[in-house]
Formats: sequence, C-alpha cells, structure tokens
Amino acid sequence: MLSAHEPFETYPALIREAAHEAGGVAQVAGGVPAMCDGVTQGQPGMELSLFSRDVIAMAAGIGLSHNMFDAAVYLGVCDKIVPGLAIAALTFGHLPAVFIPAGPMTTGLPNDEKAKVRQLFAEGKVGRDELLEAESKSYHGPGTCTFYGTANSNQMLMEIMGFHLPGA
Repeated sequence: MLSAHEPFETYPALIREAAHEAGGVAQVAGGVPAMCDGVTQGQPGMELSLFSRDVIAMAAGIGLSHNMFDAAVYLGVCDKIVPGLAIAALTFGHLPAVFIPAGPMTTGLPNDEKAKVRQLFAEGKVGRDELLEAESKSYHGPGTCTFYGTANSNQMLMEIMGFHLPGA
C-alpha cells in the first residue's frame, strides 16, 4: 500500500527461489501492519504510530512461534517496522536472522524547488494547480524515506550493527 514498502512485493518469491537453489525451503511466517507518518498525519489512528511497534513485534513473534524455522529473514523499512522486527528478532534470538531493507527512495522535486512554489502560492503569484503539480512531483519513489529522519537512522543503525549488508 505504501511506496516505501513497494519493493517488498516480489521479495518472498525471490527469497523462496534463492532458498530452493541452495537446497532449502522458505516460507512466509507472517506479515505485519504498517503505517507511514507521512501518509497518516492528521488522520484517525495517527496517535497509534509508536504503539504500532509493539503490534509489529507481537505479529512477527506469533509468526515465528510455531518452532518450525531454522532462521528468519525480516523485510522492513521505516521507524516503526524495523524496531518492531528487531524486538521480534531479539525475542527469537536463537534463530539466525538477517534484515533486508527496501533500499533508498529515489528523490522527487527538490525541497528548494517545492519551497519556491509554495512561497509563490502564498504570495498569490501561482495558482492551486501549480501548487498541486509541485506537491505531486515532490513525492518520492519506493524505498526507505529520503529525509534524514528516524526511518533513515533506523536503517543506518541496522547496518552499523551488522544486520544489513554494507551500503544497504
């Protein structure tokens, strides 16, 4: 549903194929709920953003609770999903685990250009159509949010701790 998570759509099939080629079997143990602060700002339920980490941890834990797995691969992006999955991984610390991020987002319209159009709109020098066009162009592509916020710092922390491959 969210652009940040879009790359993961095909990952389960790719992981299954890679495991099969290596002589193993891969199964999807479960999925976790996700919300994006950029999408849910001002919407009902936004106050649940940080609480969702606990729900994510429990959902992943329930998926792993069947004692059927030799390892776990966690697909996560964002400052709610990654910490929630890390909590689940620590709960099931006896299972080797790796985290796979969605990769960095491609950028949209640069912030200084977007700010210029917003300023011109506030001054009445451009209309609503121009403003909406600039706002639409500013949206980014799939992957980890590009702004230097907690989504990026979570991804960097996972890499620093050795849970992501370098440069992920």
